[in-house]
Amino acid sequence: MEIRWTKHAEDRQKEWEKKRGVTRQEVENLLMNPEQIVPGDQGALVAQVKRKGGLLRVPFVETEGKRKILTVYWTTRVKGYWKEEQDADPI
Repeated sequence: MEIRWTKHAEDRQKEWEKKRGVTRQEVENLLMNPEQIVPGDQGALVAQVKRKGGLLRVPFVETEGKRKILTVYWTTRVKGYWKEEQDADPI
């Protein structure tokens, strides 16, 4: 699967690498093997993984077998974003 980065996503990843050590490879690995995918805003999907007491989230859109990363961020609001099994949609 091909992964494409927006300029915004690249910039955000670099910021989170300085703050929390989030590498480009980690983001791409997450996108290829997410712990969970949940619906996002405006038709986007969000790949996410629990990480170091928080949640790494990668909103993306998928078209023709390609995933375009819209942004990257880490949050402590795990309960607000994480969907338990009965709430999560299998994607």
